[in-house]
Amino acid sequence: MARQGANRPQPSGLISAHSREHNVRQSKADGVSVGQSSMAKSTRSSRNAATSARTTTPSKANKPRDPKVRRIKNADATRENILDEALREFSHSGYSGARVDRIADKTRTSKRMLYYYFGSKEGLYLEVLKESYSRIRGLEAAFHLEDLPPMLALRKLVELTVDYQSTHSDFIRVIMTENIHRGEHIVQIPELKTVNRQIIKLITQLCKRGVAEGVFRDDIDPVHLHMNISSLSFFNVSNQYTFGYLFGLNFTDKNTQAARREEIVDTITRYVRAP
Repeated sequence: MARQGANRPQPSGLISAHSREHNVRQSKADGVSVGQSSMAKSTRSSRNAATSARTTTPSKANKPRDPKVRRIKNADATRENILDEALREFSHSGYSGARVDRIADKTRTSKRMLYYYFGSKEGLYLEVLKESYSRIRGLEAAFHLEDLPPMLALRKLVELTVDYQSTHSDFIRVIMTENIHRGEHIVQIPELKTVNRQIIKLITQLCKRGVAEGVFRDDIDPVHLHMNISSLSFFNVSNQYTFGYLFGLNFTDKNTQAARREEIVDTITRYVRAP
């Protein structure tokens, strides 16, 4: 026999109160759980973001180059390559015989590119002249002859000039070409006077030091001294085939070059030495 009241329905108010209390407790528990979960997710996200920032931020060593800087360097390298090939072309074929097409082919560029950089064949030739003189003047300045005793400094300057001209025969031949044209083009580059005055200034200071120390004559003309150094060095290239053939000399032989350099050094140092 079933007990009385076992299936008796509970008052609705009691059920509602009990349900509300259960729901509140569950909501609080859920709220704590959700809050803790959100905080954990937030912490993990922050850590991940920090880790990502550390791994993705480029270091200074690995920082990519500025594309603009890279383009400038590429343009400079292209220009230098063109000038080197143009120097060879003008030195081997002369101004009249030189061809812009050949220069373009050897530099893997186009005539249009050459004209963009230099305007014309003559513009390219003028730039070759200017660059050729600027390079040797730059080497002379970089030698810091003022740090050496006067006679040793002069010896180093002569050796530099002889060696440079011997190893840069294209430079000499372009100068010969320009002299064949009676300086028709070089007069269009007035700034070259300023560039080449650097060596005269250097020699002038060198002579003053030599005179002050009593090792140089006091009547040396710096321009004439430069002319003597240049002409003796120039001859080794300009006349190597004709003079070499007539007198049986090989100017490309290392022993001949070394002996010739020493002769030129001795000639110049004797010329300036004080009595």
